[in-house]
Amino acid sequence: MQKQDVIVIGAGGGGAVIAKELGEQGLHVLILEAGPWYGNKMWPHPNTEAGGVSSRCPNDLDVGLFKENYNRLENNMNNQITGKLRWGPANREHPPWNRSYQQRGFVWQNSGVGGTTQHYLANSPRAFPASIDSEWPLTYHELVPYYEKVEAELPVEFAPTTSKEELFYFGARKAGWDLLATLNVEAPGFRPQPNAILPPNANFLNPAYSEEQLSWMEGCTLAGHCINGCPIGPSVDKIAKRSTNVSYVPLALKTGNVEILPNTFSYNIITEYHPEEGLKAIGVKVRNTWTGVRDELFADCIIVAAGAIETPRLWLNSSLPVNQWVGRGLVNHQMDMVTGIFNEKDLLPILGCSEVNPFVGHTSGARLDHPGLGSIQTIGTSPGLMASFTYALGKSGATQSEQYGIQKGRVMGKELIELMGDYKSSLNILICTDDEVDIRNGVSVLTETPDENGPIPSIRYTPTTNTLRKKRKLVKIAADILLQARARKVIHSDWPDGMMIHIMSTMRMGYVVDQNCESFQVNRLFIADNSVLNNGLGSANPTLTTQAIAVRTAEQIYKKYF
Repeated sequence: MQKQDVIVIGAGGGGAVIAKELGEQGLHVLILEAGPWYGNKMWPHPNTEAGGVSSRCPNDLDVGLFKENYNRLENNMNNQITGKLRWGPANREHPPWNRSYQQRGFVWQNSGVGGTTQHYLANSPRAFPASIDSEWPLTYHELVPYYEKVEAELPVEFAPTTSKEELFYFGARKAGWDLLATLNVEAPGFRPQPNAILPPNANFLNPAYSEEQLSWMEGCTLAGHCINGCPIGPSVDKIAKRSTNVSYVPLALKTGNVEILPNTFSYNIITEYHPEEGLKAIGVKVRNTWTGVRDELFADCIIVAAGAIETPRLWLNSSLPVNQWVGRGLVNHQMDMVTGIFNEKDLLPILGCSEVNPFVGHTSGARLDHPGLGSIQTIGTSPGLMASFTYALGKSGATQSEQYGIQKGRVMGKELIELMGDYKSSLNILICTDDEVDIRNGVSVLTETPDENGPIPSIRYTPTTNTLRKKRKLVKIAADILLQARARKVIHSDWPDGMMIHIMSTMRMGYVVDQNCESFQVNRLFIADNSVLNNGLGSANPTLTTQAIAVRTAEQIYKKYF
């Protein structure tokens, strides 16, 4: 294959963004993606046939194929072993890629074009300004223009209000919290979730249109289940939930300068010593996940956007220079869940109806931010996911919390059946803690346990005492809001520490890379994923910040090397 200007490893939240920006500058960009590509004519049966080799034409995108795959059935989509959105190769005769965990829990990520944004909730808040200004080599003020560009491109809008958001706002007001009317959060308060989801279809309440007809029109239909993938829209680039495979990937292809190779696992960075530049990255060793054939690809710059687990794994398996912060400092927002169950008679005067119906609207449409502690967010998942996250994943058996007067821990048997019978009258709140960076947490590799792509990652995470203190305060705030909203019962799930969804900071800016995201030790090697975030952003969901930094990094790469 001809030498490229730039190779990007990973077609997820950061990789597709930086490829689009560089393609618009006229650079030839090759994206290497380890997983499948759903909704492309080159791969009509992505999980059963190898299909084509690469695609660079926007006309290859096919909304019919897209909708065949994203059908919102939770087991079909998010089953960790057989689901379309699992962490593993496209070929379903092969298992998911292995990882070793040093604690209970798991890392919830997707492979494929679009990466983990395929099942993300599209939550797109900015970082808390104080979490940037006090610790990053950049200021929050410097990031704002890049936030604004991504927010306009996706676009990001405030979530509409359905019953679960209205109930949350009612409880928050009764608990004494103020409404925030800003994207730049510097004080505690609640607000609609800034989401990368198109505004509601103007006709979705018009009885002249069927649900099927609405699903082929532009705009969100508040159909829920965003976490299982979104099939609402007339074309791939107009799908309502703006995962990168329907937003930045089509934009990248339209530049005419970006080519994407799915089913291509990158397992080694190729370097050479240059008499003037020193050690620099020049290429990537790859393996086709269908055929097993290995190849070497070369470019003037290499950008790694493989995620906060695989990016440090790739560095370590490539025997790049030793840096004590490579793979270290992992933060996870120390998550947890608090759930309120309501009586129908108490909901009626608040909502004007007797059910919360958590499956309606955006999966997460409201949040309360508290700089210094973290955030809490409403969550309305489909029944199976709710049963798992809300009642089955607790690390402790069911007990009564003496501190807050709420039930804590795992629920099973008859009580679980009864609680799921109240599914439509329940409201979940997700806890996202302002997690502290600790160099003892992170990713290493097990040289004695390789898979077909090299030694596998080993993940260690133990929250600090201060992180746990903050989480307890957020749990109390969430429980208070639910009780103020007249919940008859409140359950704190008590998640294990290793439940990882917001995974960040394993290749930290200022420690492993400079403020332009170029490696301190390997020239022309850049990073553009969540791993480059310097900390946990105060607890804000990380995707928007990663995308904003990717835009800035593209600008710096073009200025320095082209």
